[in-house]
Amino acid sequence: MIEYGILIESELLSLLELYKQLNSDDIISETTAKNIWKNIEKQDIKYFIAKENGKIIASCYICIIPNLTRDGKSIGFIENVITDIKYRRKGIGKTVMENAIKYAKEKNCYKVLLQSGNKRSDTHPFYESIGFDGKSKKAFELRF
Repeated sequence: MIEYGILIESELLSLLELYKQLNSDDIISETTAKNIWKNIEKQDIKYFIAKENGKIIASCYICIIPNLTRDGKSIGFIENVITDIKYRRKGIGKTVMENAIKYAKEKNCYKVLLQSGNKRSDTHPFYESIGFDGKSKKAFELRF
């Protein structure tokens, strides 16, 4: 049975295992993750997850960013969207994303942003099926 919820600290190791499918060459240690978690808990950041038998099989996180325009309504920013390859195309990732979007609405956000790599065009129809518009804005990034 698949359970949906919000990540808790004791589930970090399971999330790191799933992240190996996202970026296999960019995995942090559990100790580092726990140190980062201390800062996450102080901010309005939630990791929405799906799990089966205690193993996290899908996740995304949303950061709520306060805003001084749009009548003070915040912006939601979703990142690190991942569903275990064995569980894709079953609606699990969609439910996780919908839970994050629902949270953004509850936090009075006026929009939710999501970035996806140009090379990951196979995932773009998935985001569009949820309601994201890939043509309304152009994202730029500066990597260090």
